[in-house]
Formats: sequence, structure tokens, C-alpha cells
Amino acid sequence: MNRINLITLGVKNLKASLQFYKNIGFKTTSEETDDNLAIVFFNNNGTKLELFPIDELAKDINPENPPTIVTGGFIGITLAYNAKSKLEVDDILRNVESYGATVVKPAQILDWGGYGGYFTDLDGYYWEVAYGDMWEFDDQDMLVIPE
Repeated sequence: MNRINLITLGVKNLKASLQFYKNIGFKTTSEETDDNLAIVFFNNNGTKLELFPIDELAKDINPENPPTIVTGGFIGITLAYNAKSKLEVDDILRNVESYGATVVKPAQILDWGGYGGYFTDLDGYYWEVAYGDMWEFDDQDMLVIPE
């Protein structure tokens, strides 16, 4: 087992989160006007992103005894977007903020020599947006990790 096909984010408001992710550039055929909207898949390059109502996600894990839903705070997981320039980092952080995200670490030179910052989405998930001039990308714009 050496790949991640899908990352699921449990969200409080599926329609609002769908609109947020569409606004910042994620592609999907789902529409926030769909009254029967139950799940959203985004058709991005590489690993796919899914939105699912958080209460339903907890029940999917264990219908009889769903895990406790924790709100707020840091649970030790971040998502990352690897940019191809410092300007792209700045543009993304400015863009997500205009759609309701909170920039929690403004873009800056990082201790490893890169450039980046963090934001939280509508449900408090932490996203890193970073650039490194040493990075290479494959034909799907996925970061190449040298062996």
C-alpha cells in the first residue's frame, strides 16, 4: 500500500464548503443548488479531495458508536498545496481569504529556505501553501520527491 487516492474532509455545511472550494479553483460537477447533495468529489490532479457531512462521516466509521466530533483546535493534520512561485503563494493566500478562509500564518521566508504560509478553511482544516525553488513537478503538477 503506497498511495493515497482520496482525502475526505468532514464538513459542517456541505453547500458552503462546496462553494468555497469551487471559488478557490477546485473542479467538480457538483452544484451547491442541488437539494439532494450528499457528497462532493473534486476532479483535481493527483490525490482526489472529497467533502462529506461530518456527522455522516462519523456514522460511516461506526454507525453504532460514531467517534466524537472535535471542533476547533489542531488535530495534527495539514493539507498542502505546493506552488510554483512566491507570487503564486501570495495570490492563493489573498484569494482564499476573500472567500472566507483565515490566513493563520502570512506568507514569509521559511526556516528551510522556502516561502509559504497557512490558512484554515471554513471548517478549520489547516492548509499550507508553500514554494521551494528546488522543487520539481511531474506531468500532473504533483511534487516529485527524489529517492
